[in-house]
Amino acid sequence: MSILISGDLHANSRGELEYVTKESLCGKFGDEIYNSINYHIILGDGGFMWHFNRMGDELIYKKFAERSFPVLCVMGNHEPIYGKNDIPEDDIGIGVNVFRINGNPYAAYLKRGKVYTIEGIKFLVLGGALSIDKYRREENETWWENEYWSEQEKNDLFKLLETDNAFDCVISHTGPWHMNVKLFHHSYPLSSGGNYDKVLDLFDNVKI
Repeated sequence: MSILISGDLHANSRGELEYVTKESLCGKFGDEIYNSINYHIILGDGGFMWHFNRMGDELIYKKFAERSFPVLCVMGNHEPIYGKNDIPEDDIGIGVNVFRINGNPYAAYLKRGKVYTIEGIKFLVLGGALSIDKYRREENETWWENEYWSEQEKNDLFKLLETDNAFDCVISHTGPWHMNVKLFHHSYPLSSGGNYDKVLDLFDNVKI
């Protein structure tokens, strides 16, 4: 039993897909470890469903179809799923429903602020982050504001933590402020681009 955890896929905009193909994984880890993988978790910025990148998504799914395990993606920024209210939900037996974005090969987004048990490991899923490059986008997308948590999401998260705060892993696209200070020597909540990021500030209040 193994879970493959990877960083940003960015819809393969910079060739990220090549690192998680069957060929690459078998070459890096060997057949025995590869054959033990039951899930692939992407830690945000999967980048699926951009309206101008349908062929790119098809290429990604074609390569994923060569593998034998589903993809579960944490919500990051640069995620068009934030602006869609017609995404089907599935119960795949790991906790609350997931947002299915592709059927075969199976790919879905995990919900923010929810708990999932995957291969016996209890995960608290966070997510979201500030996009520092909105000004470069020609698309007049209306979903950017949803990169930050709604009041309902925040309230639900802290209500959950009042009764359940023992987890094996916490997974997210970005970390809390106090960890970024240690890692990047920032003195206040900043994104990697030097902009104030309310998501980092929010996660600093998550006590587990």
